[in-house]
Amino acid sequence: MSGIIKSCMQFTLKFVNLIMAMVGIAMILYGFWMLRVWHRDMSGSSYEDLDYTAPWFIYTFLGTGVALCLLTCLGHIAADTANGFCLFCYMVIISVLLLIETGIAADIILNEDWEKDIPEDPTGRFRDFKQFVEANINIFKWIFLVIFLGQGLSVLLAMALRACSPNQFSNYDSDEEFTQARLPLINNHAQQSAYVIGEPPFVNKNEAWNTNK
Repeated sequence: MSGIIKSCMQFTLKFVNLIMAMVGIAMILYGFWMLRVWHRDMSGSSYEDLDYTAPWFIYTFLGTGVALCLLTCLGHIAADTANGFCLFCYMVIISVLLLIETGIAADIILNEDWEKDIPEDPTGRFRDFKQFVEANINIFKWIFLVIFLGQGLSVLLAMALRACSPNQFSNYDSDEEFTQARLPLINNHAQQSAYVIGEPPFVNKNEAWNTNK
């Protein structure tokens, strides 16, 4: 029964990581599209203009997508192997990501002038993306909620798998096997000590006959 529950948790964790991987791939594709459009728009500008107008929003978008894909790979490996160390690293990274997302969401909700906290985007893609999100705010609310809940569920599943992992009992198993392997040596040593202290278990018949005479 415990094996079935563990398999279900592993499958659920892989499925949640698959959803986050799809989000990361979509962000990478959209980031490359924005980068291509920006290079096309800046093809007539000089080198100084290109260096001055660094597309930080595009690079941030691409970096976030790559980080999500790498994180989902780690989560898939941790779920498949149920290794305690991989699960611990996965939990720590997901927890830090959740804290960052919570801080950003709180700043956007509570601070009306949150746009002043970020640098100006020279490409204009941040403004376009913001307008696109505001036009489809109901859909994006559900998307953000699903991602946030999926990450929280990933942490809980990783904790449960780590608790069910047999790695933490491996030391005790090895100690028992080692103790059982040493028992015959202890018994032999005890038997040899008994032979030295007491009388020998076998007596030569000729020596006994000569003694009686």
